[in-house]
This record gives sequence, C-alpha cells and structure tokens, in this order.
Amino acid sequence: MENFRKVRTSEEESPLPFPDLPPDVVEMKVKEGSKIRNLMNFAMAQMELKGSRQIVFSGCGRAVTKTITCVEIMKRKLGGLHQVTKVRYKTLLEVWENQDPLPGGQAQNLTVHKNVPSICILLSRDPLDPNQTGYQPP
Repeated sequence: MENFRKVRTSEEESPLPFPDLPPDVVEMKVKEGSKIRNLMNFAMAQMELKGSRQIVFSGCGRAVTKTITCVEIMKRKLGGLHQVTKVRYKTLLEVWENQDPLPGGQAQNLTVHKNVPSICILLSRDPLDPNQTGYQPP
C-alpha cells in the first residue's frame, strides 16, 4: 500500500433503523472531525427553540464515541428523554490510486470495501415502546 494514495471515501446510504419516524425528524450525522460544540448548539436549538419532539444522532467508525458523547450531553441538559440505541455495520467504499504506474500503462485504482461499526440513537420527549431492543427510560 506504500505506492497507493487514498483518492476518496464514500459510505452507502442506508435508512434509519427506527420505524414510524416523522419525515421531518432532525438527524445529526456525526463525523470524526465534527466539533461537539457545533453539534450541540444546533441540536439544542432544534429541541428547545423549534420544539422538535425527536432527534436522531448517527455516527460510524471513529465517530461512534463522539456520537455517544453528544447524546449523553443532550440527556443531561434536557432531562426526561427516552432513548433507543441501534448498533449495526456500515459499508465504506475506499478508492486508492497507484502512485507508481507501470511505464506506458494507466494508473490502476484499487477499491476497498470496509465494514465499520455504526450507531444510531433516537432521543424522544414522548414515551417510546419499552419492549423494543435498545430502549432506555429517562
């Protein structure tokens, strides 16, 4: 891999693992480089000022811990939130380009499919089904 350079990374879009969500639910997509302060300012404004009843935090790979941190801050600040957590795997697609192509040949690309852990956490002001997997009461 020393002769290859990562050109791009993309993730497969997949629907949220929560049935019966309203179409206008706020989804916070947490990335590895996201600033917690920025995420929390936006999420708190949605829940307090806009009056949203539910919010979903999602992150994959190295952003899983940051996603959990955001949810815990939100629960501490607002209180009384019901939580449902779903853990799954997402497929990332990485494209690598050969830095040292053969003379007279084209640069070859290498495509790698990586399965990385992913987490989706639903926070709700309204009671949720306590029998579903991953439910935590307030």
